[in-house]
Amino acid sequence: MAYFVILSTLTDEGRKTIKQKPERILEVDKEIERMGVKVHKQYAVLGQYDFVNIVEAPDIDTVMKMSVELGARGSVQLLTLAAVPIEEFIKKLK
Repeated sequence: MAYFVILSTLTDEGRKTIKQKPERILEVDKEIERMGVKVHKQYAVLGQYDFVNIVEAPDIDTVMKMSVELGARGSVQLLTLAAVPIEEFIKKLK
């Protein structure tokens, strides 16, 4: 399994949806899990991005498909970063 950090920014349409139905965030998490991407942690943040998610997926292709699916809806823009656990990073450097 691979880890990813997903930084997301809501579009105007996405902000309207969240304002009207905040629980939509959790519904999307369930949709993401059905796509094969497990949400480990999710934070609402202030600044350039609206949310930070730590997710796990079998491979980058699964995350790519999820990203395209969510992005095509027009409610969010995503920046996805591959993440390597520190223990694994150190092990690979040796």
